[in-house]
Amino acid sequence: MIIFEHVSKTYDKATDRETKAVRDLNLKIEKGEFVFIVGNSGSGKTTLIRLLLKEIEATSGRIRVNGIDITKMKRKMVPRYRRHLGVVFQDFRLLKDKNVYENVAFAQRVVVTPTREIRKRVPEVLAMVGLSSKYKSMPNQLSGGEQQRVAIARALVNHPEILLADEPTGNMDPGNAWQIMKLLEEINQTGTTVVVVTHSKEIVDRMKKRVITMKRGEVVTDREESGYENED
Repeated sequence: MIIFEHVSKTYDKATDRETKAVRDLNLKIEKGEFVFIVGNSGSGKTTLIRLLLKEIEATSGRIRVNGIDITKMKRKMVPRYRRHLGVVFQDFRLLKDKNVYENVAFAQRVVVTPTREIRKRVPEVLAMVGLSSKYKSMPNQLSGGEQQRVAIARALVNHPEILLADEPTGNMDPGNAWQIMKLLEEINQTGTTVVVVTHSKEIVDRMKKRVITMKRGEVVTDREESGYENED
């Protein structure tokens, strides 16, 4: 479960004016939910993801993830906390000098997973994302959709409880984008909480999941199984 309680994040722009990226945010995402976060650029969507990742600290308020108050978490505990999160970005962030298998295995080696477990788990997640036959391929030999599948496999390899996806289909054609979203839906059906930040009205309308719309750092609508609503 993810809970934001009166969370604000203010950036000092080194001028006479401060910018509030998130304003008094109250939000609850239940375990096992699939949720879209939508809104125009500057609405606070990415700030929300960065707060969950502990890349930035809230100016005020409290954030609890699976019962843990991460706003009070010491920096030395952050790496352990992040092991419970899987993250997928728009630009894939694959290691260009490593093949598919090595890219996925890297996420386990970082947390000192035994080699025997790596040899078992990596093929499992590659099969899950439909890339078993590509395990020796280098990133530059893959299509954009395939590269994103590798990124998803890497995000899943450590059995995360929550998967965060920040514009995961932003660089894809509609066909590949839809395949990635169906894959995220299948992952959600295994019990993983999935939170997707997106600009894609078409995907949101077709998926019919909970949609949280943000504008100027605030939640303006929160609807179950709803389409994209433009809040201009």
